[in-house]
Amino acid sequence: MSVGGLKLFALSSNVPLSRKIARQMGVELQPRSVARFSDGEIQIDIGASIRGDDIFLIQSTSEPVNDNLMELLIMVDAMRRASARSINVVMPYYGYARQDRKANPREPITAKLVANMLESAGVNRVITIDLHAAQIQGFFDIPVDHLRGVPVFTGYILDNGYDDNAVIVSPDHGGVNRARVLAEYLKAPLAIIDKRRPKPNVSEVMNIIGDVKGKRAIIVDDIIDTAGTLVHAADALLNAGAKSVIACGTHAVLSGPAIERIQKSGMEKVIVTDTINVPKEKRCSKLEIVSVGPMMGEAISRAYHGDSLSPLFEIKNRYLYRDVKRASDVHKINDSHN
Repeated sequence: MSVGGLKLFALSSNVPLSRKIARQMGVELQPRSVARFSDGEIQIDIGASIRGDDIFLIQSTSEPVNDNLMELLIMVDAMRRASARSINVVMPYYGYARQDRKANPREPITAKLVANMLESAGVNRVITIDLHAAQIQGFFDIPVDHLRGVPVFTGYILDNGYDDNAVIVSPDHGGVNRARVLAEYLKAPLAIIDKRRPKPNVSEVMNIIGDVKGKRAIIVDDIIDTAGTLVHAADALLNAGAKSVIACGTHAVLSGPAIERIQKSGMEKVIVTDTINVPKEKRCSKLEIVSVGPMMGEAISRAYHGDSLSPLFEIKNRYLYRDVKRASDVHKINDSHN
């Protein structure tokens, strides 16, 4: 795959993470510009020749979801027309992933639609982290490398001693597999919260399956949106006798009242990753951000060289939250949009 050379590009959604990935890989982010016409249409300019190159393009489709998705599709089209050898989209957060099936009559399956759009635009591979539903991988007819945030959380938990007398908690039945992996890494017991969701972004805790009394409860989930589910789960665990509660969530959507709810909650700490860029106004003293940059940089390098990504899932090779330091910490990027 290395005939033309690797070139790494970042779009607008998460430039800080893109710089960390570039630092891990020891490469420069390539120049590009993203501008807007007066009517809001997006204009893309690639600042260097990419003919015959293998492109890795970093873009999370987080808020503003539609703008970031359209920006990504336009850039992919530009790269295809510029004769890139391959176009590999690195999408730390896959927007619309929660619309993965028809829960009610006459509903769209938007996660599949996004997959169709990416393939039609000319994407050859997708690298992502913690899809809301693992079956979304099957929506694609191109390779999808699906990474986990759990190894990053494992490193943080072990380094800070949070594994002592811990119980890992899944906030619902759908997240049991994710919680089980963390429980196996930490050699800790598992508990499950039985809940019902009467409508979107609203949940009701029904029952706790497992023993949490006197233990440090560690909730693990893929998305923290309005934080209503998280806060209700924490309250239920504390009421059931948990000594303390911390939470781990890969994707910090943090919409609406999320930060206020987290700050006022009984949780000791909420740990999220930087798959979504968290602005200063969405931060609080209980929120801790750990980086997936080292893991994603290693995944890109392995995909480019044709190496297996399996070691990224092994606890002995976990990629911790610390940023990887390089001799050069400055990366040039033509970033007129930001």
